[in-house]
Amino acid sequence: MATIYLVRHGQASFGKENYDQLSPQGWEQGKILGRWLVNKVAPAAVFGGDLRRHRETVEAITTGFGADLPDMQVMDGLNEFDHLEVVERLRPEWADKQVMARDLASVPKPARAFQQVFEQAMARWLSGQHDQEYTETWEGFRQRVTTALDQVIALADGSDAIVSTSGGPIAVIAQHLLELSDRKALDMNNVIANTSVSRILYSGPRRSLAVFNNYSHLEAEDPALVTFR
Repeated sequence: MATIYLVRHGQASFGKENYDQLSPQGWEQGKILGRWLVNKVAPAAVFGGDLRRHRETVEAITTGFGADLPDMQVMDGLNEFDHLEVVERLRPEWADKQVMARDLASVPKPARAFQQVFEQAMARWLSGQHDQEYTETWEGFRQRVTTALDQVIALADGSDAIVSTSGGPIAVIAQHLLELSDRKALDMNNVIANTSVSRILYSGPRRSLAVFNNYSHLEAEDPALVTFR
């Protein structure tokens, strides 16, 4: 059986003007993953969404890998959902980033406070009760991602491949393969680490989730490298 290596992007630049780029730690995570992968896979193809953090993660992996990887084939279906829109539908005032920054700075643990709001916003999105308010519904997102998985497997054509994507798509793919509830998908999304690897085994129409959210390459190097944003 062949393997699809689903990689969540390295740590992005949370709290910065441009979130969609790797932080210095995110680049380091990607390089470590590349070194870890070098004796495990010789991918015939590399896929990723069209977000900057997806592309930069592949660049970092390639640096650590120490050899050229196939050019990344861009696939929009692998993009993350619009987390800003999801949050702003719950907290419209946070469309003004200065207001959001002020609100988060007023609490002892800003990152935890944001996570709590994010989980509430996600639950609202998943409920389907406010679909008319979102550019992309939860069900639309799920269909987009599972279609992208089918496309990746078709293009990989029986060979191993690396996919650089985000936590949301990985959670949806795991949900799809394990036939889990939407709530379980949300729970899984909350624990997917940066540059973690989830492995899908496939052969013809058969596919199964063999590994989920493995970040042992980071723990072996330095546990402090393990991040979740």
